[in-house]
Amino acid sequence: MDGKEHRWYMLTASLVPLFALGAAMVLAWNHIFGWTDVLVTVVMYVISGIGISTGYHRMLTHRSFETYKPIRVALATAGVLAGQGPPIIWAAHHRKHHRVADKEGDPHSPHLGFEPGFKGAMAGMWHAHLGWLFDEDLSSDPIRYCPDLVREKPLRWLSENFVAVVAAGVVLPGLLAFAITGGSVQALFTGMLWGGLVRIFLINHMTYAVNSIGHYFGRRRFTTTDHSRNVAWLALPSFGEAWHNNHHAFPRSARHGMKWYEVDLSAIFIWSLEKTRLAWKVIRIDTERMTMREAGVSRVSGTKLSQEELLVSQQRIAPMADRSRGGSDLSLVDVE
Repeated sequence: MDGKEHRWYMLTASLVPLFALGAAMVLAWNHIFGWTDVLVTVVMYVISGIGISTGYHRMLTHRSFETYKPIRVALATAGVLAGQGPPIIWAAHHRKHHRVADKEGDPHSPHLGFEPGFKGAMAGMWHAHLGWLFDEDLSSDPIRYCPDLVREKPLRWLSENFVAVVAAGVVLPGLLAFAITGGSVQALFTGMLWGGLVRIFLINHMTYAVNSIGHYFGRRRFTTTDHSRNVAWLALPSFGEAWHNNHHAFPRSARHGMKWYEVDLSAIFIWSLEKTRLAWKVIRIDTERMTMREAGVSRVSGTKLSQEELLVSQQRIAPMADRSRGGSDLSLVDVE
């Protein structure tokens, strides 16, 4: 799915949950709302949030850890439930973003092609938040950017059938609420509304906010060649994704929250998998490397570098995956 087909899906996936939120507010105002609605919304939010943050992002896109195939498929399926698109296409867009973050070709930079001033800033924020998903010319070739994922049959199946899986994710909380309440038809309906559609609205805008707010506002701890920033207040509901400058400094790190006080729920989840021997080869960044990067210092020369000089230095000492291999057009993109 790409281009026009992707655009129409994203329009539907954006507008239907928005209208559902309005309907849910009206029903709640009229006391058609119960504790089961809260329960199924929280449960489904956590499942789909972990699916996007841990599954789609850290596991598939950046290969931050390895796990058993059933867990890998389960995490990818949980990511599909968020309704943000097929896993292979999602990963392709994101790898392309890391290759040229905030530069020409970045699918969702808020800084490219917008006039100076408040109006341009708002237009850029809208584009990075959601507008880019409606671009008919949007293209991130999965064969080029995700050859490793394309080879996985379960991921191909999820990508080809993701609309049906998303629909099942809307029905599932309704069935759960129906069972909990002993067969209440009202609970079935409101469970689907809150745990299905409203939950999709909430989790998606948390993700989109990382792309928009996380490249405009917040603190820059590390020297990077983009405009990524850490947004502390967004970290908890985004499962740690909002430590965005940390992530752009070390894309393959399984842990985005790199200080003890930087809450990162996905990192805790991955740590739990590792401690129970369900995950291995978990990538972490040593303190010395973080300290040198924070100071903008080359690990080779020990001298302070500009952003561009730092990027060149990193490409010399690390096998950056965005560089073509043997002249081939097929490559993995900046998952290093």
